[in-house]
Amino acid sequence: MGFGVRHFDVAPHYGLGLAERRLGAALVGRPRDEYVLSTKVGRILRPSPETAGRSDDMGFAVAADTARIWDASERGIRVSLEDSLERLGVDRIDILYLHDPEEHGLEESLATALPALTRLREEGLVTAVGVGSKSVEALRASVATGLIDVVMVAGRYTLLEQPALPLLLPECSAAGVEVVDVGVYNSGALSRRVPRSDLTYEYAAMPEAVFDRLRHLAEVCSNHGVELPAAALQFPLRHEAVTSIVIGARTADEVAQNVERFVTDIPEGLWADLRDRGLIP
Repeated sequence: MGFGVRHFDVAPHYGLGLAERRLGAALVGRPRDEYVLSTKVGRILRPSPETAGRSDDMGFAVAADTARIWDASERGIRVSLEDSLERLGVDRIDILYLHDPEEHGLEESLATALPALTRLREEGLVTAVGVGSKSVEALRASVATGLIDVVMVAGRYTLLEQPALPLLLPECSAAGVEVVDVGVYNSGALSRRVPRSDLTYEYAAMPEAVFDRLRHLAEVCSNHGVELPAAALQFPLRHEAVTSIVIGARTADEVAQNVERFVTDIPEGLWADLRDRGLIP
């Protein structure tokens, strides 16, 4: 665990369990009290021999020999947690998130899953519970229950766009709910010093208006001697509600690059310039 990184987030959904197995292998022999580990529930993984010859249809480069089955019941959540513990090779999870409840009936998912998560917390099987989602409304509804400790905000509070800012973040602050911000590069749009129109936005082709905004952001950053991705990485942490960010990386070099961006000194004048130009609130 080089570079001081001590917070790791995975989910059964990521690579049909591959992310959890790989992280578990990397954590072997590491003192359990020296890192924070989060994973997610809602999708149970089960063998799917009828699709074993295909590729995963959710965008992960793995064989579809396993099916995701949505189950936000208390039994389903406990089974999912047990399976994750086995794949990760650990005896406890620090933060357990309900994953994308809006995709499977938000009201019903929250009504069944959140009380089940709080019982796991009360039993000491997890330290904190929350909800992870790309939907601001789903996260607001989760905060309003008063049952969760943390939300994972996916791509909704970034240097490029801030739909979580007007309502969700203030509601989190008022309720004492921590915010973990993810997707800070907007699925790749903010990941290059010089924006490219062929990079993805929302995991699809980038609209011209988005590319135009990226060019303006990059220009201001360059005027202050700062690379766009460094500003993108540090921007969310300027809000009082955001306690941490989680960043994806495919290689050790990308981890090192992210750490370098994280410690880059960014002058206050950059943020002031971005505000003056209407590029951030």
